[in-house]
Amino acid sequence: MQNFQTLISTLQPSIFSWDYFSNFEKIKENTFEIKVQLNILNSLLGEKNIEEKFLELIKTYPEIRKVLPILIAVRKFDKQILDKENFEIKEVKNLFNPEKDFEEIEMLKFFEISWLKKVFENKYISNLNDYVFGVETGLDSNARKNRTGDLMEDLVEEFVKNLCEQKGFEYREQATAKFMKEKWEIEVKSDKSSRRFDFAIFDSEKKQVYLIEVNYYGWGWSKLKAVAWEFAWLYDFMQKQNIPFFWITDWLGWHTSSKPLEEAYNKMDGNIYNLEMLKEWILFELVK
Repeated sequence: MQNFQTLISTLQPSIFSWDYFSNFEKIKENTFEIKVQLNILNSLLGEKNIEEKFLELIKTYPEIRKVLPILIAVRKFDKQILDKENFEIKEVKNLFNPEKDFEEIEMLKFFEISWLKKVFENKYISNLNDYVFGVETGLDSNARKNRTGDLMEDLVEEFVKNLCEQKGFEYREQATAKFMKEKWEIEVKSDKSSRRFDFAIFDSEKKQVYLIEVNYYGWGWSKLKAVAWEFAWLYDFMQKQNIPFFWITDWLGWHTSSKPLEEAYNKMDGNIYNLEMLKEWILFELVK
């Protein structure tokens, strides 16, 4: 029989597969999109009179200005810059806009102070396409935190999809109250207009919708208590509408915040589940 101890003792230590760490498909696309501009800039590598050649290239091929930020590991430059010579703050984003005029002095400052001048002059790299591929890989690693939530949803979706295929149900990711009203003629009062449920499962025979929220935590955060409270409140809100609501969460971070999770578990009548429970076909039991 399931209880809170079952939930907390079967949390997963990891949900990460090898394709989580770097999204090479996206990295490849980002690099390919600026391949032409990078090849033009490749002609600068090892050049003498490099400042003169740099300005000449920019004037002849203004479109290369927009790819300059990625060379310093910034996809889009929308910041202001401190000029250390006089400690003035300068607006420099127009430097990288091919449709705007630019000051040669400011462009050369960027080229020199960013160290790009030395990189090109001394051929610290041999090919900008390969270099930017590496830069994009590094930037992509910063997106891992965002991918964690997506990965958890992808894993849960496999169980939802399997359920719906076997039961003849429909489901929708990121379902809004408006969608459920228009598509399934189910009235769901939402606590806020922007609310999107990670999954909504619809049983057309019973005219019943089941709502699922999904998240994943890797370490104890002070906000976990607020998160647990929010889902407990949402469960009660849906109960008053006779709409089943389930929360699927995982990872060992809950061990450091087990008390708020247990409180939520009790308030939600045990309707909190993890991936191990999904593997035990718990969804089929929940929609009987």
